[in-house]
Amino acid sequence: MNMSIVEKLSEILLNEDKKYPMYQRYRALFSLKGLGTPEAVDLIIQALGKENESELFKHELAYCLGQLQDERAISTLKGLVSDSSEFVMVRHEAAESLGAISNLECIEFLKQHLADPCKELAHTCEIAILKIKHDHSVNGGSSEIHSEKANNDKSKYGPIDPAPAETKVTDVSELKQILCDQSLDLWTRYKAMFALRDINTPEAVEALGTALLNDTSSALFRHEIGFVFGEMGRTESVPYLQHALNKLDEAPMVRHEAAEALGAVIGEEKALETLKEYAADKCQVVRESCEVAIDMYNYENSKEFQYAII
Repeated sequence: MNMSIVEKLSEILLNEDKKYPMYQRYRALFSLKGLGTPEAVDLIIQALGKENESELFKHELAYCLGQLQDERAISTLKGLVSDSSEFVMVRHEAAESLGAISNLECIEFLKQHLADPCKELAHTCEIAILKIKHDHSVNGGSSEIHSEKANNDKSKYGPIDPAPAETKVTDVSELKQILCDQSLDLWTRYKAMFALRDINTPEAVEALGTALLNDTSSALFRHEIGFVFGEMGRTESVPYLQHALNKLDEAPMVRHEAAEALGAVIGEEKALETLKEYAADKCQVVRESCEVAIDMYNYENSKEFQYAII
């Protein structure tokens, strides 16, 4: 008897027999995210509950739950945030996903972690709280998640951003000044970051790259620049991403994001060479990110119709 599509995706996602490489599991995950059905959400939650799961994959599972904005995931995400034994990337992504789901009742929970010893988590919770408050102030204070709000949250790149793009300042040099000012709060700097992403010119890349190279305030901030570079996919970002990946004392979450962003650059052989160089990195998160990024690079430079399996 032939498997249904969802059954096959479940087999790959859960990988009980450990026969599927990470890049295939990523494709299965984003296929389920694309389906967006209750069954798909349940499978992603189930995968998050697996023992000895890859930290990289767990963080991506948590990310997808936030993007799907299904409130049934809130309990699971809270559990990840509260578990101090979880890897920092997983806890961060779970908190950011609570911000993406944007339920007002999550604010009090997030406040409990504003003084967490893990700075990346504390910073994420701070931004997630402001994100939820912003969403509900824009939409009349309703505690419900309306489709119109979800649409407003999404950038032209697709994902629900952790902060809205700055709209009052449009000059790249001014946005760069805000972005690089480490005395400012992260919310303000994030807004400048997403505004520069939306401008998406070589000058915007230079501003973002300068911040990535010089920031000493927050690994969370630097990792988000890597994510933004991945969305932009510009060749001008490659030297900055290479620098971040080459920096062995950099936080794994930053190096991971730099690797995946390199995989999104089209037609840049230097990006592929760098990924192959670090495919055997001592850090598992970086190794797996390079594996996924090489697959993404091959997809971006192929004639495949879509990255997801279906």
